[in-house]
Amino acid sequence: MVLAGLRLIGFGAVHSRTSVEAIPGADKGKEGLHEAASQEASKGKLVPTVRVETMARGSLSRTVVLSGTVTPTRTARLASPGEGPVEACAIANCMVREGDRVQKGQILLQISRNKAAQAQVSAAEQMLKEQRKELERIAQLVQGGAVPGAQLDGARSKYENARAQLAKAIENAEDYLVSAPWDGVVSKVYVAEGDYVAPRTPLIEIFDPASLVVQFAIPESQSTEVQEKMPLQIEFDAHSGQVFRGVVSRVYPQLDDRTRTRSVEAALTDEVNLIPGMFARIQVVLARIPDALTVPAHCLLATQEGGFSAFIVEGGKAVRRNLRTGVEVDGRRHIVSGLDEGDRVIVAGQETLKEGAEVKVVEEEASHADAAVKGEGRS
Repeated sequence: MVLAGLRLIGFGAVHSRTSVEAIPGADKGKEGLHEAASQEASKGKLVPTVRVETMARGSLSRTVVLSGTVTPTRTARLASPGEGPVEACAIANCMVREGDRVQKGQILLQISRNKAAQAQVSAAEQMLKEQRKELERIAQLVQGGAVPGAQLDGARSKYENARAQLAKAIENAEDYLVSAPWDGVVSKVYVAEGDYVAPRTPLIEIFDPASLVVQFAIPESQSTEVQEKMPLQIEFDAHSGQVFRGVVSRVYPQLDDRTRTRSVEAALTDEVNLIPGMFARIQVVLARIPDALTVPAHCLLATQEGGFSAFIVEGGKAVRRNLRTGVEVDGRRHIVSGLDEGDRVIVAGQETLKEGAEVKVVEEEASHADAAVKGEGRS
C-alpha cells in the first residue's frame, strides 16, 4: 500500500510518499482498543489496552525528486563582423537549416558585398609575390658583395609586412563566410536568404550533442547535501516507463539570488536518445541508513527537556524509554538510541499510560523493514 503525505521542502509544496506495508488491523483503529477495554471493564478490572510494534532493523533513505531539463553545455551563437544581405552561395551545403549536422570548418552562411574584401586579398597576394622576389634579389647582391647587408634586413622586413597584410585581407574576406567552429547540430537559424544583417548580428546557433546533460535546481534546504558523483535515477516523459541511471556531474558553486536554488548537472550512464528541452524527473538519494530502527512518529511523547520518549511492553507492563531520534521519514522517526531490536513499542493507546502500568496487548505489529521518503517539486 502506498501512503501519501504533504511536506514543505525549501519552498513550495512538495509531495512525499513512501512504499511500506499496510499496518495490520489499522482499519480497526481505536474501535479495537475501546472494544477490548469494554471487555476488561465488564470483568471488574480496567486494564489499558494497547497495540505494539516489534522493532526490527531496515533500510532508511531520504530521497528528493526534482524536475529538470535536458540542455547542452556546449553551444555557439555565430555572428559576423561583415554587413550586407544574406545570399545563396555555390558551396555545397551552404545556408543550413535547423537539424542539419555540420562539421568543423563547414560554411553555414554567406553574406554578399564582399567584393572589396576579395580585391584586397588579390592585391595582398600580388604584393607578397613582389616582396618575395625583391628579397631574393637583395640576398643575391649581398652574397656577391654588391650591396651592404643592412639592405637585406630592410627587404626581409618588407616581405614580412606583406605576409601580414595578406593574412589580414584573408581574415576580412572570411568575415563574410560563417563557418562551424566544431562538429555539431544546427539548433536555430535567425535569418533567411535576402535578409540584410548588421555587423555582429546573431545568425546561427549550433550545439554539440555529446555535451547534453540534465540540468535541475535543488532547493536551498538540501543544497549542501548534493555532491559530485552521487548516483541518480532519471525518468523522461519522452521515454515513458523507463528509468535511467546517472550521476551528478557538476554542482554550481552558488545559489541563484532570485530562486534561492542551486543548479546541478547530471550525466547519463545509460544509453538514451536525448533531445534538448526534454522534461526529466530526477531522484536524488540525499541520505541512506542501511540498518535503521524506526517507529511511527505519532507514538512518540514529548519530554520536558525537549526530547522524545516512548513506552515499551516488558512483562505485561508499560516501561518508558527516553530516546534520541534522527530524521523523520514520511511519518516514521529514526531512533538513534533508546530502543533495541526486538523491543515491543506501544504505538496506540499510549496517550494516558503511566510508568509501570499493567497493559493488555490486543494486537502486535511487525516493524516496517524499509522506509523511504520522496519529495517531488519543480526546479
